Amino acid sequence: MSESGVLRGTVQPYAWGSREALPRIMGMPPTGEPQAELWLGGHPRGPSMLRRGGEDYPLDEVIASDPVGELGGETARSFGGELPFLLKILAVDQPLSLQAHPTRQQAQKGFAAENGRGIPVDADHRSYRDRNHKPELVCALEPFTAFCGFRPPNTAADLLESLRVPDLAPVVGFLREAKADQAFRWLLEQPASTGPEIAHKVAEACAKPGSFSAERRWAVRIGQQHPGDIGVAIALMLNLVELSPGQALYLGAGNLHVYLQGVAVEIMANSDNVLRGGLTSKHVDVPALLEVVDCRVHEVPVTTPDGPLFTFRPPVPDFCLTRIHVDEEVRCHPIGPEIVLCASGRVSAAGREITGGGAVWLPAGTGAYAISGTGLVFRARTNHLE
Repeated sequence: MSESGVLRGTVQPYAWGSREALPRIMGMPPTGEPQAELWLGGHPRGPSMLRRGGEDYPLDEVIASDPVGELGGETARSFGGELPFLLKILAVDQPLSLQAHPTRQQAQKGFAAENGRGIPVDADHRSYRDRNHKPELVCALEPFTAFCGFRPPNTAADLLESLRVPDLAPVVGFLREAKADQAFRWLLEQPASTGPEIAHKVAEACAKPGSFSAERRWAVRIGQQHPGDIGVAIALMLNLVELSPGQALYLGAGNLHVYLQGVAVEIMANSDNVLRGGLTSKHVDVPALLEVVDCRVHEVPVTTPDGPLFTFRPPVPDFCLTRIHVDEEVRCHPIGPEIVLCASGRVSAAGREITGGGAVWLPAGTGAYAISGTGLVFRARTNHLE
């Protein structure tokens, strides 16, 4: 039978990352460079290293060598022999790109189309890097702020109209007619001759006092980071969400969003498909984004735990996430593979000692195990009801 083992995550040094949050969590000195994400899982672009038998092995290779033994027969069959989720700690210091993620069907179609055009999977101008969807859930470790999901059209119109930027009149008009999709398309497809000028005017207007003060402050910051990017106006069409520690937000396919600032644990389907529309130096694919974005009004499904042990269950089979404040022994009864992450403190999971940023891989068939010590722990696993 496969054995549990300590996982060492992979740090992604994206430019928007904090220089101090991950080092603080992991008890390591800062490098002076941004450290944006700690990846825990088997994604080939950043697999975790599994310590087993005194040696380190990439988790994706371990799983590939024995999918049924590591994942269990049901998970291996359902998800093509791959771990279906990727667990992260996000440390956001600057706003991320304006982005959305595809459904599985859209991903399969887009991946095949780019393969057909001969675009290498690791090319900078590639949009679809795999065939999978990428729903995601973030649970705040510290206050976490985001723009996400289209707000009611009249509210968005009120906000944009309050800026008194005449160039936005067509957008306000579309929104008053409840045509958020046309307002979004009009902004996103602005040519280089007009888009940057409108973006500058929006950012300047947001620096003035007025209603929607919190949204204005974030738009100013976005405008400073990405001057002339029309994404600053698009972001104002979205809901502003502020999560307190412990609260979680689920984002399904097509939900347009911009993570703004904060530290959170994130779990998602095992995918790296990101369709960007702006606020980034990375590849922007406007036609692809327009195909997947859902411009309907989105309720903001913020979930607040009602106790020291709480499971967030999104409407997908790929993953769920249990948040546990550990101060006495907790017994766990897994039915599939799990990753246990220590976000703070010092705990033992299945007999493996871990501290902040440390994790344990528990293959299928591990059986009941205990988590003890003192700290904040997250259990990542597939979304089968126990």
